[in-house]
Amino acid sequence: MYKEAKRPAWAEINLMNLEHNIKCVRDKVGPNKEIFGIIKADGYGHGAFETSEVLKENGVTSFGVATLHEAISLREKGVTGEIITLGLTPSMYASEIVKYDFTPVVGLYENALAISEEAKKAGKTVHGLVAVDTGMGRIGLRPSEQDAISEVKKISQLENFKIKGLMSHFSTADAADKSYAEEQAKKFAEFHEEVKKAGIDISFCTLANSAAIMEMPNTYYDAVRPGIMLYGQYPSDEVDRTQMLLKPVMSVKANIVHLKKVAAGESVSYARSFIAERESLIATLTLGYADGFPRPYSRAAKVIINGAFAPIAGNICMDQCMVDVTDVPNVKAGDEVIIMGSDGKNTISAEDIATATGTINYEIVCAFGQRLPKVYIK
Repeated sequence: MYKEAKRPAWAEINLMNLEHNIKCVRDKVGPNKEIFGIIKADGYGHGAFETSEVLKENGVTSFGVATLHEAISLREKGVTGEIITLGLTPSMYASEIVKYDFTPVVGLYENALAISEEAKKAGKTVHGLVAVDTGMGRIGLRPSEQDAISEVKKISQLENFKIKGLMSHFSTADAADKSYAEEQAKKFAEFHEEVKKAGIDISFCTLANSAAIMEMPNTYYDAVRPGIMLYGQYPSDEVDRTQMLLKPVMSVKANIVHLKKVAAGESVSYARSFIAERESLIATLTLGYADGFPRPYSRAAKVIINGAFAPIAGNICMDQCMVDVTDVPNVKAGDEVIIMGSDGKNTISAEDIATATGTINYEIVCAFGQRLPKVYIK
């Protein structure tokens, strides 16, 4: 039990595994490609500031977040490197972009103009990325639209906003069938050529996400943007895992806080969702769906205790859950329970939980990282 966690349930973050993963990325892309460390959503639940420190120690000087709020939080905690706001920042917050020296992503001239005007007031120049929608359907200029090139040209002529480069985002790079991803890559390359033909000097491009880093080296360009892979999770079940041997960074653990015997026919949890078929020993953990342990996982859920798997008994509650430990050897109050992770013999992965609940490993680690205290292992 970790006293510093201040509760008998925690997310254990192995920073040595994070270091291993960033080194895998560097080995894969080579020494000459810039790496943007993507630490949005509080480092995918792992702690954005703490993960940025490890990435910085391993040569990463640029960090990607999703929102202005995330960016400001990191800057105020002392992150001095480049912080890229990957989501569009409304023009009403242009002064904050300028104040904190962020690198914004823009998709419209009007947005870039607002940032340029605020930068001029402050006597600064902001460098930003122009988003190109090559098929994600989310943000950015669409190459098929007639005014896309002229929009880039107008942005390039702003006095206090300078284009750092072009970026786009893959929709299906994590699929076994790379045809759509290759189509996106082709659109991006063609749009970049059209920009250059129009006399707009943009030499910097970034396109590759985690899946593309693994399997699409033709899309590395000047900078790659690893996200989920940094945390030891693979982008999907369809990527070739032999390309990179990643190590999971997050484990989720708890201690048994209460043990009780229930007779055959007695029930446990909401809706009497577990009814004992025999005299059973039930353990209570102080971890529930508010901590990221999905309630829909209840029927399939299991944990690891003393080298054995044990099933969840009944519905996972908001702040607690119960485990049927009848068949667990030598169980006692205080024993450590692995909710997600490995004891060296048995493993429950983020993907196991995601598959059982119809989601993806990204959502599982992000959710566990929101309320659980984090304990960092160095």
